[in-house]
Amino acid sequence: MPALVWSDALSLSMPVMDHTHEAFVELLALVEQADDASLLRHWQALIEHTVDHFGQEDAWMRATGFAPGNCHSTQHAVVLEVMRDSARRGTQGELDWVRRIAAELADWFPNHAQTMDAGLALHLKSVGYDPVTGLLTAPSALPTQAISGCGSNSCHDKAAANDTQAPQRTEAANEPLPVGESLV
Repeated sequence: MPALVWSDALSLSMPVMDHTHEAFVELLALVEQADDASLLRHWQALIEHTVDHFGQEDAWMRATGFAPGNCHSTQHAVVLEVMRDSARRGTQGELDWVRRIAAELADWFPNHAQTMDAGLALHLKSVGYDPVTGLLTAPSALPTQAISGCGSNSCHDKAAANDTQAPQRTEAANEPLPVGESLV
């Protein structure tokens, strides 16, 4: 059974976001359940979905007053870097590394969805932004200063700099994650 299964606890009551998140969970489950012969194919499908998924959320943030380097978008970039690095390592035969990062994603995603993405969903609703059409019905509700945090109530600018950014993991970080260290 996959480590992460879609449930109402992951729903943000924003259908377009929920649909994308549900697809992420399903693709991650396919990775977790894949045999060695199909693992990299499923991993690449998850990466392609995640590029679109994060790109969509980043576009919504840009359209509604987030600073370009906000911590939510930064976390997206770091997670994609780790996923792409894992794909490279997988093509070099390190399939266990891909499986380990998949397990880390299963641990990371619920918190990300229930904090950063929930904050984004509330922000979009508060400014009257329709993520399907891109129409903004309450432009006067847009922030007067760019949002550099993640949009979650649990995140503010100072905390964003210290607590909510994912650690940078580069190609040089070839060592296994220390016990207790997570992807983000």
